[in-house]
Amino acid sequence: MGRKGFLGAFEELVLLAVIRAKGAGYGMTIRREIEERAGREVAIGAVYATLDRMEDKGWVVSRLGDPDPDRRGRARRYFEIRPAGVQALESARRSRDGLWDGVDLDSAVEGGL
Repeated sequence: MGRKGFLGAFEELVLLAVIRAKGAGYGMTIRREIEERAGREVAIGAVYATLDRMEDKGWVVSRLGDPDPDRRGRARRYFEIRPAGVQALESARRSRDGLWDGVDLDSAVEGGL
């Protein structure tokens, strides 16, 4: 499988935030969702770079909203997940669950650090 098929950890967070936004997610709302739910500070540039990369991979699609007077007439760019994005999330979840199966963290480190 090529690099296009693998979902990185940050990409997973962004895709999940896109899903939670139900088609109304744009850069700042996606950033806030990750910060609130994952407890992780995120640079807005990292969110947009990831969204652009995922759009190139066919995992999300974007559309421009109406021009916004509060944004000096600029439109917001909204993102939605595509079927390929859902498949990438499902694959990542199966891989992660497979690795976790049978892991006992209490006995994972010798000497019980």
